[in-house]
Amino acid sequence: MLQRPNLLHSQSIFRSASRSSRSEQRLDILGASLLGRLRYASSTSGGYSPQSTNEDSHSEFSREGDRPSTTTPSTQASQSSSPSPSQIPPSSRTSPQSDWDENPNLNIDAFSQLPHSNFGVNQHMVINDEFKEALRQILWQFRAPIRYAFAYGSGVFPQNTSSSSASCSTHPPQNPSLTKAKRGTGSQIDFIFGVSYTQHWHSLNLQQHRDHYSALGYLGSALVSRVQDRWGAGVYFNPYITVSGTLIKYGVVNLDTLCKDLSEWDTLYLAGRLQKPVKILRDDPRVRLANQVNLLSAVRTALLLLPPSFSETELYNTIASISYMGDLRMSLRTENYNKVANIVTNQLPNFRRLYSPLIENLPNVSFKDPRCSDPRWADDPTTDAHLSQDMDPVKRGNMVRRLPKSFRQKLYFQYQSRFQIPQLEFDRMLEESSEEDATRIKRRQGGSFEQRIAGDERGLAREVRSVIKRTISWPSTSQSFKGLFTGGIVRTWRYLSEKLQKYREGTTKATKDTGKEKPGSRDEKAKERIS
Repeated sequence: MLQRPNLLHSQSIFRSASRSSRSEQRLDILGASLLGRLRYASSTSGGYSPQSTNEDSHSEFSREGDRPSTTTPSTQASQSSSPSPSQIPPSSRTSPQSDWDENPNLNIDAFSQLPHSNFGVNQHMVINDEFKEALRQILWQFRAPIRYAFAYGSGVFPQNTSSSSASCSTHPPQNPSLTKAKRGTGSQIDFIFGVSYTQHWHSLNLQQHRDHYSALGYLGSALVSRVQDRWGAGVYFNPYITVSGTLIKYGVVNLDTLCKDLSEWDTLYLAGRLQKPVKILRDDPRVRLANQVNLLSAVRTALLLLPPSFSETELYNTIASISYMGDLRMSLRTENYNKVANIVTNQLPNFRRLYSPLIENLPNVSFKDPRCSDPRWADDPTTDAHLSQDMDPVKRGNMVRRLPKSFRQKLYFQYQSRFQIPQLEFDRMLEESSEEDATRIKRRQGGSFEQRIAGDERGLAREVRSVIKRTISWPSTSQSFKGLFTGGIVRTWRYLSEKLQKYREGTTKATKDTGKEKPGSRDEKAKERIS
């Protein structure tokens, strides 16, 4: 009599896992469908369809992370990867600009509450099926509930085409599918786990995986969660952990902390990571909405740093470099200065998938390149399309006004000092542009102060970079020092040694470059981009 409930529970878990697998397959089909529709749109309108994100996505997981959403698209709609014009709904060809980015409701708990049924498809990258399944199997090794999860870094998306036998020798044998997908790099796979209750999660994980923790774990889940939430950027990392024969590093973050950083940029620690392509393994509606705000904010910030005309690569390089400005690892030479260029060069189609639908929805920037009329350009990494933006202070002032709240406030204080504005007058201007003003909350239009900031053509880029550095510097530094306690001295030293090795390899590669650029010139350009 006591065994029957356990049997029923096991059957329930099996059915749930099967449904999750089928749902993820549907998502990948929809992801392929998105690329086909983007190619069709580019052949008819000279660029990505502004509404391409409205049709091709839904979560493969519900908020619990272990069962599919009840509002997945129909199977019939996901069968074709290149739909005909008649298959594209009229609503997806013409869609008014919504206010989801201006007034995001982060209190949602279901995917049906997102702005539209396929909102955020651009966040889901398509990777090798075998590799994806291997990554998902790693998550099943944790009994503690994971609400949101993504894998990122060079272990998931290679940053170069060559493998390093030196780095491979320092790691234990990998899962064959992972080794194949990573081209033999042997680097650890990086994960971020979003959880609802920090202490509860660590309590369960300590019971199952005590060996994942440093000596800090002996002091209990209460102290572990306190160290996570109160130090650094709110992330607790366990590096160099072997799960199912695969070397991984996983960071644990509370969902509230994650959503706040994505929507307000208070640390830019995790927001910066999600501004680059990642593989989402378990999705959450709140995080998907907050991350879409994060991605749009990244585009706006990059536009404030760029000239009237620029290339696609310059845009993505600027976006990818945001998270490295002020990062302690760059100052200590523990990161390759060519890392940003390597990331963008080897992931250009993924960056295109992530940002092109958002770019097409912005009124002050557009693709200006005849090559975009080629239906195959979206998948062509050799195409570097040209874009242009409107430098009108009114439109750029609106962009300033719509920057993330915490980040925007720092920029305002920066310009108070630069313009030498008296405190009373400054307080009045802040009150006029306050989000709590009921007459302005729906518009969030830039006023005279924002337009004055946008009109500072010589100093705006410098001030924005300064605010980015200030935002990142302390959380990044304190998070690095926290690693001594959370990872332990031995693991931290191993991490630094591998980073230093990567830095030396990048420097050696640059000095051996016999192309048009002088040795080291790439490093200098990279330093300028992230400094």
